[in-house]
Amino acid sequence: MIPAPSLPLAPEETAVRTAFLRWQCRIRQMIMRDEMGRPGDGIMPAVTLAGQDEPMGHIITVMSKAPGHSVTTEMQHMIRKTNDPAQRRDNALRFFSETYYQKGDTFSDILTSTFPPGSPGARTIREAEFCTLAFEAYRQKYTLPCRVWTLANHNPLFQATFWHNHLFNPVLTQDCTILGFEPDWSGVTADPAVRGV
Repeated sequence: MIPAPSLPLAPEETAVRTAFLRWQCRIRQMIMRDEMGRPGDGIMPAVTLAGQDEPMGHIITVMSKAPGHSVTTEMQHMIRKTNDPAQRRDNALRFFSETYYQKGDTFSDILTSTFPPGSPGARTIREAEFCTLAFEAYRQKYTLPCRVWTLANHNPLFQATFWHNHLFNPVLTQDCTILGFEPDWSGVTADPAVRGV
């Protein structure tokens, strides 16, 4: 299912969205440059389902380019030009470390997360329909109330997420489950607060 188009954001919602995406871009670029792509706390939010008080656990999220800035074809090319997983990983780290994360406004604000086929955790999150993602890193916190979607295989965000993750996980298969998390920017909180909001 593809989320319905959202209403235009209020100025304060736009400011929080912009700040969050820029913050995430900085964190993800540092992970690629300094941690060899290994996921860190800053991209692994705690997930609390609607109606629950305690998180059910943490997930690894991916940020994908918005459709007009998609690089899915480039990621596919990196995988198809070599069968060596180490070379793929090196090429991916170089690609994501350079300019990929430099402009937050080129990214979709729908975050994604990949689960094994038939994952009970993915099913539980999807059935809840709504959840909260709590991010924390470098003395900054963001709490995002989100609507949850199961992305169809043909969805551009499914494809972008799959090929991104396949660069680092050569055994990933297209029958995986990929969930999309669409933030409600009117309910997002930041601590410290975003300037000007």
